[in-house]
Amino acid sequence: MKENLTSVEPSADRIARFREAGIWRNRTIADDIREIASASPDKVLWVEGDTRLTAGAALKQAEALASNLHDMGLRAGDVVSFQLPNWTETVVLDIACVLLGLVVNPVVPIYRNAELALILADCEAKALFIPEKFRSIDYAGMVADLRPDLPALEHVVVVRGTPRDGMLSFDALLEPAGNDVAWPEQRPEAAKMILYTSGTTGRPKGVLHSHETVARALLACFDHWGLAPDDWTLMPSPVTHVTGFSYGIEWPLTQRTRTVFMDQWDADRAVGIIDTYGVASTIGATPFLAELVGAAERAGSRLPSLRIFGCGGAAVPPGLIRKANKTFANTCAFRVYGSTEVPVVTLGYMGDRNAELASDTDGEVVDYEVKLVDDAGHSVSEGEGEVLARGPAQFLGYLRPEDREGAFSADGYFLTGDIGRRVDHAGLLITGRKKDLIIRGGENLSAKEIEDAMHQHDAVTEAAVVSMPHDRLGETVCAYVIPAGDARPDVPAFAAFLGELGLARQKCPERVEYVDDLPRTASGKVRKDILRKRISQQVAGPGS
Repeated sequence: MKENLTSVEPSADRIARFREAGIWRNRTIADDIREIASASPDKVLWVEGDTRLTAGAALKQAEALASNLHDMGLRAGDVVSFQLPNWTETVVLDIACVLLGLVVNPVVPIYRNAELALILADCEAKALFIPEKFRSIDYAGMVADLRPDLPALEHVVVVRGTPRDGMLSFDALLEPAGNDVAWPEQRPEAAKMILYTSGTTGRPKGVLHSHETVARALLACFDHWGLAPDDWTLMPSPVTHVTGFSYGIEWPLTQRTRTVFMDQWDADRAVGIIDTYGVASTIGATPFLAELVGAAERAGSRLPSLRIFGCGGAAVPPGLIRKANKTFANTCAFRVYGSTEVPVVTLGYMGDRNAELASDTDGEVVDYEVKLVDDAGHSVSEGEGEVLARGPAQFLGYLRPEDREGAFSADGYFLTGDIGRRVDHAGLLITGRKKDLIIRGGENLSAKEIEDAMHQHDAVTEAAVVSMPHDRLGETVCAYVIPAGDARPDVPAFAAFLGELGLARQKCPERVEYVDDLPRTASGKVRKDILRKRISQQVAGPGS
């Protein structure tokens, strides 16, 4: 059983210190939406295709939804999961959950049976919001198959589709329940969101954020990037990631910006959106920036309104930042660094005079304390070390107590597992990572999870999964396999096998290398650093 969510919160001293300094707001987005709706009910804050969602409509729909969720038995501290695209309904759902003191759990849409079942069981979600179908995936069918093994899941709500047996309609829940709800007292320091991130153990970890930590990250970015209320943000990153959720759903509430959602990335369409709305900012992984540069060139547009493109989540080639800043009218592209646990540790170097730092470093540390340590935990003044970070936007902790063991230093720094060095005093350059993760297009994939699945194949004696450089996605999956016999399954064969086990297709190896043995340490541990170097050289070709 997971620990009670109410027990995971900052110390009283930390709360008092940040509140007294004005660093934490002591309010939630429920306060924000009521204030905005009272002053400007017809103000459009979110756009998705032809849909326009105003502040007044968002509050009205959220209150109706919250009243129905209350009638369904949901109470403060209960978990509500959603696996939805970048639709405006996610805004209404988020606000409704805050009104009731519920904890929201966004789940990325690429996850299939195995991952979804694990997450829903781990956080003991009481309700789940899904599309009936999106793209080629039958979400309603998938959840119907999983539901008998999820006793805590009492309600499944279908958005933009026809509910299956035992499921509810989102539209029907927007009709007021007819009963007055005594909205619970808001506790901004309490857990408001669980986001799952893949760990080196293969089991995803539930990352807990509060109202205060999410809002602080947004304020730091807003101020550092020089944005203003009413500035438009284009949000193609999934709202089920910390980036899309924070900047797409909640930035309009905490900072009064406005969002254009894209539920499916299309770089050519993005150029039109940016020019039509005068979009000032966007945040996304490497593929978004690379394809936007190409689309802008094809369209003959220099995107003159775009002042901010924060690029991170995967390896960002310096040359891409340089090209973007030559292609666009403004020197707007820069690298940023952070994680679900510690969002936006660096916020990027901005402007013409910082163009070189923007491309050659991972940005300027803002609003965090950062130190580098060696393997013994001693501070490193020069050279490389593991990056440790702490600050007011830092997560509360992991859902499970056992995951918190070894995650923090004695003085409260989060051990990121990334290796880096300081540049230009406040700058940071990430040079590698201790964690055994593959960051494919901004999505964290656990190597161990893939290995565990591959080991179930009769043709595999041992598999070692590592990251492989990829021009568009930054990294993708390569598997080194010691075969069990003469059979040598190819990439499509492994994809089919892993798909049958319920893994997302993004986790399937895009290259399989058969070997007689694997490089190992004296204790027998596989030297993945050697394998990563080997595949990098193979991908680069002769002379690399």
